Amino acid sequence: MQPFLDQCRAIVGESHVIVDTGMDAFLTDWRNRFTGSARAVVQPASSDEAAAIGRLCCEFLVPIVPQGGNTGLVLGSVPDARGNAIVLSLTRLNRIREIDVLNNTMTVEAGCLLENVRNAAAEAGLLFPLSLASAGSCTIGGNLSANAGGTAVLRYGNARELCLGLEVVTPQGEIWNGLRGLRKDNTGYDLRDIYIGAEGTLGLITAAVLKLFPQPRTMLTAFAALQTPAAAQRLLAIARKHCDAALTGFELMSDYSLRLVTKHFPQLAMPLPAQHRQYVLLELSDGDSQDHAMAMLEAVIGDAIDEGIVQDAAVASSIAQSRAMWHLREHISLAQAAEGKNIKHDIAVPSSRVADFIEATDALLQQHFPGCRMVTFGHLGDGSLHYNVSAPEGVAPDEFLRQQGAVNRIVHDSVNSFNGSISAEHGIGALKRGEILLYKSDLEIRLMQKIKNALDPLHLMNPGKIL
Repeated sequence: MQPFLDQCRAIVGESHVIVDTGMDAFLTDWRNRFTGSARAVVQPASSDEAAAIGRLCCEFLVPIVPQGGNTGLVLGSVPDARGNAIVLSLTRLNRIREIDVLNNTMTVEAGCLLENVRNAAAEAGLLFPLSLASAGSCTIGGNLSANAGGTAVLRYGNARELCLGLEVVTPQGEIWNGLRGLRKDNTGYDLRDIYIGAEGTLGLITAAVLKLFPQPRTMLTAFAALQTPAAAQRLLAIARKHCDAALTGFELMSDYSLRLVTKHFPQLAMPLPAQHRQYVLLELSDGDSQDHAMAMLEAVIGDAIDEGIVQDAAVASSIAQSRAMWHLREHISLAQAAEGKNIKHDIAVPSSRVADFIEATDALLQQHFPGCRMVTFGHLGDGSLHYNVSAPEGVAPDEFLRQQGAVNRIVHDSVNSFNGSISAEHGIGALKRGEILLYKSDLEIRLMQKIKNALDPLHLMNPGKIL
């Protein structure tokens, strides 16, 4: 394959074709669970270079594994062990091409870090609301490829709802320019939505037009203690009644989740003195005054206390206090990693049934794996949960991981019985490829295969992922 690599170097430059040990960081997944193999890591600096590499891969029949920040959790952005693919790293495609303040849009390249996009929007006096704990390392291309959700979905929607147009390199090395900042465009099939959430299996997203929003005049954060997820659902209903679109965040967190955080990050203190079984972190973003937002929040908490739903609550009185509350939520995954390996689930059920799902599935897991510890947290407003299972006390995490298949079956069967999804925002990747065959109809799978075969007949784009 030396002629292939030589031509790659001619396209992107000698220093941007990485081989041998220099590839290691690109081959291992975010959780350090799997390391694949590749011919090389190729780093184009433009869409034209990416397209030229695509044409070259077609000629030599070399598979392509697109990669942004490599923060995925389902083995979607790393190659398999065969070693016949290249990793196409998009981190050099990191320009913000345009901010259109009057149209409330921003055109960015796929390798832009989410944090940089948010900062650029803020500098223009606007808001890009996609909010993830990994904002400093994940990229827009990866966010769109996995249709990321985050903590602001309740108000602003998933990544798909935040994107108006795309630029895509097809598996044949052509460039489709769909970078139109239009909110109405009814001129045929919506190609944009085919590529968003496809995890790089249908084409390579190289740029996107993103929606921007006015910056809220004020933001308020509150931390509430409750006994049950059912109480949290009732609190959500009260908050929606009083706040409507001003309610931008509503996160459910179990007590064990936050005890892990304070254990491994003792500098992060709990806002409330006593220990409770469940907590909710809610945020209001209001275009009116601070007083108006506070009046809404006081009405929510007052009604909830009157109904016996909320046992205690704290309202952030400063930006620093608000950030401290959010740091507790954002450090849950890091605390899990520090505690040891666990069995993760990224699932969704109708938001009205979250409490019933947790109660039923917790009971099933305790029946089969007595003493297992639940790290349950997520975006209650859209029914999306990180429903993670840790080993019982005294059981080695590696030993418990041998039960992953049985644990997954209990959790995913329960999700299916609640008419939910086994992947809410992390995608399918290679990790859940077999799982979706159990829960999607034969017709759904066949239709997906037809789309894949039509757009990528040589099956060169991110092979072994999703299908």
